[in-house]
Amino acid sequence: MTTETFENPLALASEAAAVIASRTGVDRHDIALTLGSGWGKAAELLGSVVADVPASEVPGFESSGVPGHSGTLRSIALPGGQHALVIGARTHLYENKGVRAVVHSVRTAAATGAKVMVLTNGAGGIKDSWVPGTPVLISDHINLTAQSPLEGATFIDLTDLYSARLRAIARDVDSSLDDGVYVQFRGPHYETPAEVHMAKTIGGHIVGMSTALEAIAAREAGMEVLGLSLITNLAAGISPHPLSHQEVMDAGQAAEPVISALLAKIVHAL
Repeated sequence: MTTETFENPLALASEAAAVIASRTGVDRHDIALTLGSGWGKAAELLGSVVADVPASEVPGFESSGVPGHSGTLRSIALPGGQHALVIGARTHLYENKGVRAVVHSVRTAAATGAKVMVLTNGAGGIKDSWVPGTPVLISDHINLTAQSPLEGATFIDLTDLYSARLRAIARDVDSSLDDGVYVQFRGPHYETPAEVHMAKTIGGHIVGMSTALEAIAAREAGMEVLGLSLITNLAAGISPHPLSHQEVMDAGQAAEPVISALLAKIVHAL
């Protein structure tokens, strides 16, 4: 049963942003990043840490329920004088806390002033040429959750949701970056081989359990979105081996130094 407790999600995001400003001493954050599995060490390479705030002490947030997520909100001073808000407390739809809880971090980031939202994740790859540890730019998504963070007659254009401008900047940093269409399933179970085959048939290249709903909320808030997936495993039916969360964690840990350095360089170029 879904638990939806956010009576006024935008007001709660503003309240959270005010607490972040108070706890960090930073009135405005320019860029926000949600660091998924395998991307966590990027926070250490972005710049000087201004403050770490436990997510559970900020309205609307809780400590992350998924291993591999830090459970903190970190303010970082970037070399160019801007500030980044690094979100290590992602709520997934499968946690049954409601869609508003899933996108609260994005709405809070917008309320802190962020104009760019960087969404990262660990995901399964459908292209058999992608080996575990491959970073991939998200060019578009297919939302198979049957959910939306938009409520009422809120008609938001999702053309170029994953900014072509930001992807071009990322490719200036690393010209070898491939891209693909991200397909969000609800989870928490991994997809069946038949579901992966369906995703491939309808144009998907990456399968996962996050990001799409967050990206929609970011667009509603007026932010520009950059999405990156770390291919932690080949998806079911593509991989010859059974899937496990440990495999995801191991692949993320092995790739973390390289992809974290890459992400830091991309953020510095934005």
